[in-house]
Amino acid sequence: MTSPHPRKRPQRRSEIPHGPQQDTGLQQIRDALPPAPAPCTVDPAPRPVGDDVPPELLALVTHHCRRINAYLARAQHLQTLHGDSMGQWQRLVLYALTDALAHNHLLVGTLAAYLQRQDLDADLLRRYLQSPGPDRYITREAVQHLDGLTGAVPEEAAEPVWMTVGRHIARDGS
Repeated sequence: MTSPHPRKRPQRRSEIPHGPQQDTGLQQIRDALPPAPAPCTVDPAPRPVGDDVPPELLALVTHHCRRINAYLARAQHLQTLHGDSMGQWQRLVLYALTDALAHNHLLVGTLAAYLQRQDLDADLLRRYLQSPGPDRYITREAVQHLDGLTGAVPEEAAEPVWMTVGRHIARDGS
């Protein structure tokens, strides 16, 4: 007989792995991720930085986290909209999840490029990225995004899209 009082009920145990077991599993997934196509290494060009996090980096994380969360919420909400249609659900949920993944990769790559530009030790960056290569996530788009955030002048006549987005993030704060 179970007690109606929650504290008198036997404790339920989750069967979802957590702690060191889940950490090991996550590292296996990170190690299996392919490196960015044509990964870039950013030349050091440190800008004076105090102890405070530069506001453009805070705005960058806020901007992309909002978008990632919106795509994840959309993916989760699709079960109520299309739970009765596997064809619709699979198409829309994968669109939302891959869009969230793209934002996440761009965010990580842009932050990694910033840290490389600040001349952070490569071994330390590898450890922070939990990755065998410090430039694993740094793509041409991530460097363009960073250039927009930091106010660099575009080399091309037409400013690349992610550079423009970076400028807007730095200007607007998100």
